[in-house]
Amino acid sequence: MPIQILMPALSPTMTEGKLAKWLKREGEVVAGGDVIAEIETDKATMELEAVEEGVLARLLVAAGSEGIPVNTPIALLLEEGEDPSALDEALAQAPAQAPTPAPPSPEPAAPVPKRSPAPQPPSPGHRLFASPLARRLAERAGLDLGRIQGSGPKGRIVKRDVEAAATGGALIALPAATPEAIPGEGYSEIPNTTMRKVIAQRLMASKRDIPHFYLTIDCRLDALLDLRRELNAKAPQGEGAYKVSINDFVVRAVALALRQVPAANATWTEDAVRRYRDIDVALAVATPGGLITPVIRNADNKGLADISREAKELAARAHQGKLMPEDYQGGGFTVSNLGMFGIKEFAAIINPPQSCILAVGAGERRPVVSDGALAIATVMTCTLSVDHRSVDGAIGAEFLAAFKGLVEDPLTMLL
Repeated sequence: MPIQILMPALSPTMTEGKLAKWLKREGEVVAGGDVIAEIETDKATMELEAVEEGVLARLLVAAGSEGIPVNTPIALLLEEGEDPSALDEALAQAPAQAPTPAPPSPEPAAPVPKRSPAPQPPSPGHRLFASPLARRLAERAGLDLGRIQGSGPKGRIVKRDVEAAATGGALIALPAATPEAIPGEGYSEIPNTTMRKVIAQRLMASKRDIPHFYLTIDCRLDALLDLRRELNAKAPQGEGAYKVSINDFVVRAVALALRQVPAANATWTEDAVRRYRDIDVALAVATPGGLITPVIRNADNKGLADISREAKELAARAHQGKLMPEDYQGGGFTVSNLGMFGIKEFAAIINPPQSCILAVGAGERRPVVSDGALAIATVMTCTLSVDHRSVDGAIGAEFLAAFKGLVEDPLTMLL
C-alpha cells in the first residue's frame, strides 16, 4: 500500500500551511532524511524531510498551493518493489486536494453532458471546485481550470470535463482586460503569506480579547552608554568577538528585573495565573514575511556577550527563514525595540499568551532636571503593555522601577 506523505504540523499554532516548493519530482527515489519540499508555516519556511524511503510516485498538491490543512495527504510514496497499480486504490481513498473543502464525488462513467451555449467565466475571487484527478490532468494538459465548465455536483470540475476541454471542447471565454478607468487609483497586491495571515489573526485576537493597559517610564542612558563603549573597546577580536548593543543591555535588564519581580513573568489561563520559573525573553524581529519572536532562554543567567551573540544569530536566522520551532516557541516576556528607527515612544500589542511586552524607543538628548538644576541627558522612553487579568498595575509599576534602576546603574547588571 503506498505511503501517504501528510502536511505536517511544524509549529504549535499551525492548522494549515502552504506547499511553497517541491524539491523532488515524481518518479525520483528518496531516502529517509531527504528534503522533499519546502513548507511555509505560520512562522517560517521550513524543509520537509522524508521519513520513509521509496519512490515519490505521485504529487497530490501542486507547488504554491495554500491553505492545506495539517494531516492532509500531499504525496504518495511507493515502497521498493511495490506495483504502481496500487496508486489507483490509494488515490480513490485520498481526500480531496486542499484547499478545496468539498469531498471528492464519484465520477460515474457517463457521456459529457450538454453545456450551456454561453457559460460565464468565474467572477474575481471565485473558488474553483475540482477533483484532485481533474487538477492533475488540467496541469499536464496546460489548461486553465478557470476556463473549464464543471459538470459535477455544484459545478465541480471532474475528469470528463478536463478531457472534453483537452479534445477541443468549449472553454469559457474570458473577458478582455480593461485598463484602469479611475486615475490615481492604481495599486499592486502582495499575496498574504501563511505567516502574515496568522500574525493578523493573533494580533487581532490579542487586541480584542486581552485587556491591555500601558505604563511608560523614562530611563537615563548616559552611564549605560559609557559602559557600553568601554566593554566594546575591550572586546576580543576574531573568534569570540562581540559588540554589545543597547538592546542587549535592555534584554539583560528585563531578565534581571523579572528575577526581582517574578509576578510579571506570567500568563493568564481560565483556571489559574501561570508564573514561570525560567526567564525566557522573546525578541520582536521584523522579517520580510512579518514579525517573529525568537527566544533567548534563561536570559537572566547569561552575560551581555552571550546575549549579544545569541540575539544576532537568532535575528539572522529569522531573516533567512531558518528558525526552528524550538527557537520561537514559548517565552514569558517580549521586547520590541524601534529605537534604531528613531521612534521616540510607542505602545506594542501583547504577544499571546504572554502578559507583558516592553516597547523601547530611541535614546535621545533631552533637557532634564538633575539636583535641582537643568541639564542635558540621553533619555530612552519605554512603554510596558500589560494584560490586566494576570498582572496588576502595581506589579507592572514595580517591574518598570526595577528595570529603570538596572538601566541607570548598569554596573549592577555585571554582578
